[in-house]
Amino acid sequence: MKISVIQGPNLNMLGIREQHIYGPLTLEQIHLGMEKYAKENDIEIEFFQSNLEGEIIDRIQEAFGSVDGIIINPAAFSHTSIGIKDALMAVNIPTVEVHISNIYQREEFRQKSITAGASMGVITGFGAFSYHLAMISVHQIILEQIEAKKNENK
Repeated sequence: MKISVIQGPNLNMLGIREQHIYGPLTLEQIHLGMEKYAKENDIEIEFFQSNLEGEIIDRIQEAFGSVDGIIINPAAFSHTSIGIKDALMAVNIPTVEVHISNIYQREEFRQKSITAGASMGVITGFGAFSYHLAMISVHQIILEQIEAKKNENK
């Protein structure tokens, strides 16, 4: 089982930017926690971060046929990117969207996620723990799909 974690703009600045909103952990620290869960559950995991929308779209497209699940934090692109949503819909890979802050407690423009419509679910507002919840979620979704395929073949 392989999961791709795709991080959007400014997430490379975690631990520095607006700690009262995003917390003190760096992106690398968050990834270490995700790697621990992956190792404990025999999951291969890869990480990608970009501040460029086109690079994120390319990475999603590259995931087609090579990963079983995607965890994505499109960050600011959540509210603007039809391109990222279209890429997620095109590859049709189980996807969980993550937001560190509770977008529904923030400015009005942050309360709508365009990209969420291409995800199986959205986890928002649990700080860095949102990523752990996303790992559990996408892992379970993939296991359920594997089990469903086994039952189809009986």
